[in-house]
Amino acid sequence: MKETLRYLAGIAGPSGYGSKSTAEQVTHHCLPSHLTAIVTGATSGIGAETARVLAKRGVRVVIPARNMKKAIEIKDRIMKETPKADIQLFEIDLSSLASVQRFCAQFLSLGFSLNILINNAGIFSQNLEFSEDKIEMTFATNYLGHFLMTEMLMEKMIETSEQTGIEGRIINVSSVLHGWVKKHCFSFHQMLNPLPNNYNGTRAYAQSKLANILHAKEVARQLKAKNARVTINAVHPGIIKTGIIRAHHGFITGSINDMLCCNEPTGRRIEWEIFC
Repeated sequence: MKETLRYLAGIAGPSGYGSKSTAEQVTHHCLPSHLTAIVTGATSGIGAETARVLAKRGVRVVIPARNMKKAIEIKDRIMKETPKADIQLFEIDLSSLASVQRFCAQFLSLGFSLNILINNAGIFSQNLEFSEDKIEMTFATNYLGHFLMTEMLMEKMIETSEQTGIEGRIINVSSVLHGWVKKHCFSFHQMLNPLPNNYNGTRAYAQSKLANILHAKEVARQLKAKNARVTINAVHPGIIKTGIIRAHHGFITGSINDMLCCNEPTGRRIEWEIFC
């Protein structure tokens, strides 16, 4: 309870930053130049703010996006603020394993280094939908797509850290909602193939976010075993009124959001100290 109150009040923690700190404030002195970062879900919300600030700090930002029109708009907006920004756009559908494989192959063919991978993209759906791989859409997009991308790019990140001496960072954007999942309800079979009459959008979202955390724990174990200079963290980004929150704007969540949420463009309550 004490930590929750400190969070809501914006009181700085041991890092010197709190929930009211902005991305620009946190990255002001801590990011080396000439890094390369991949940011999924960068056409809106947290991802767009992340891409904007990284570009402002001299990081080459790779944006894989499903909606290329939105991606071009974000790139133009960033370039207007930071004319020398290096923004690379790629098309991807994270719910499609073939599309993720295609993106990774395209990226690796360019010979870029890779210092930062931010698995941020996510969806929330009240209705049961399936991907082209016949997997429940929320789980396919929020977890499986990022799992495959991380697996395919891991060696490039390890290679980059060895060549540059700069520790690589992988960040899985999870959610405090992962705690809503009860142990006896966490079943990969049910997540992959839920029954139509038993589907719950909030539960599907919470399960996908718990999977993000379990993924981070296992990858951290593997990286430690390899003695790799790459770390992975799963973070709760705070309560921010993004597209996902608006899609789940019921009576209870709406009331909580109106009291606690900061607006999308401010870039507040993002776990930027992970970078530093």
